[in-house]
Amino acid sequence: MPILEMKVPSPGESISEVEIATWLVSDGDYVEKDQAIAEVDSDKATLELPAEQSGIITLKAAEGDVVKVGQVVCLIDTSAERPAGSAAPAAETPKTEEKAAAPAAQPTPVAEKTSTPAPNPGPVNDSYAKGTPSPAAAKIMAENGVSGAKINGTGKDGRITKQDVVSAMAAGIPADAAQGWGGTRDQNREKMSMLRRKIAERLVSVKNETAMLTTFNEVDMKPIMDLRAKYKDQFAKFHDVNLGFMSFFTKAVTEALNLFPAVNAQIDGNEIVFHNYADVGIAVSSPKGLMVPVVRNAEQMSLAEIEKEIKRLAVKARDGKIAPEDMTGGTFTITNGGVFGSMMSTPIINPPQSAILGMHNIIERPVAIDGKVEIRPMMYLALSYDHRIIDGKESVSFLVKVKEMIENPERIIFGGKDPYAVLLGL
Repeated sequence: MPILEMKVPSPGESISEVEIATWLVSDGDYVEKDQAIAEVDSDKATLELPAEQSGIITLKAAEGDVVKVGQVVCLIDTSAERPAGSAAPAAETPKTEEKAAAPAAQPTPVAEKTSTPAPNPGPVNDSYAKGTPSPAAAKIMAENGVSGAKINGTGKDGRITKQDVVSAMAAGIPADAAQGWGGTRDQNREKMSMLRRKIAERLVSVKNETAMLTTFNEVDMKPIMDLRAKYKDQFAKFHDVNLGFMSFFTKAVTEALNLFPAVNAQIDGNEIVFHNYADVGIAVSSPKGLMVPVVRNAEQMSLAEIEKEIKRLAVKARDGKIAPEDMTGGTFTITNGGVFGSMMSTPIINPPQSAILGMHNIIERPVAIDGKVEIRPMMYLALSYDHRIIDGKESVSFLVKVKEMIENPERIIFGGKDPYAVLLGL
């Protein structure tokens, strides 16, 4: 009997083990080649594990198990015949989640002749019922308190797929009211995912191993907001992407990094590594938590190119398709707590980087402009930095330069310089 041993592939360099987050099939299911059979968590991202061949699957690891790269996690009997009534894969490429959720068609009415039900017949028979979530979808719904009644399933026979849940959450679906206080003294325990454990370790190490300080400033957002209001429709029509604040801040940061290279450097043993490029990490929210994909060579990109790249990476993170290589190698990070309503916070450095810029929400406040009090849309900025490599003068000057360019957007085009000074050759 030809048995295929499926081993955990390497998700990326320096990753030696992963955690089985969710099995998308059950023991004894017939699986198709390239069908997603499991989701595995590494310390950097969640990845899908596709079946290498078609056949009957036997699971060798349980959900929550930590397994080494190269370890056998399941067996596939490639000599097994496809169950009666199960159609071969369609010519068109189905949605990823539907592939993952379709553990081969269940035996057709022939199975109904037996009077002895199979173990756990309910879940098997209901797996294709309208409104029933797939295992991956059910897990995300439970983690976020989302009711299946609020989601329109697009899977087979109305089944709710993982993508249905992610799309509904992205559209702002409210959490299930039943998840509120129930008047009991019950407790729930959940094992921390490998990704969450790694984040915890890294954050604690930053606090313990760096001399982290934070400097603050405020920026008048009116010039940028006026510019967006004037050109956003034309920009979106011409570039097929919306003009947001993040591209302005990214360009301002790259220009400031060029003037203060220590902010873009990192410590490696007894040496300081200076980068002649700016790979800017942009923190984005995803169903799995906060991810920091990297915009490569942001210093060479236009505003439109930055917006397109941020959108591409954010969609991958939202859909759970972000890869480890998308989140490694950054030299500086920008995080925007303002989208969640944060007025001011102290961001934590993303190691091995030496600095991180925190953006916050925009609030109209009275400020003094040319000796008069005006109401302006103001934002607090925070720069956390490693004092071992960045001096106070550099950190403050860096943040002031970012502020100047945001308040004078034309300086972004002229490398942070006064355009009139450039025009006059000064």
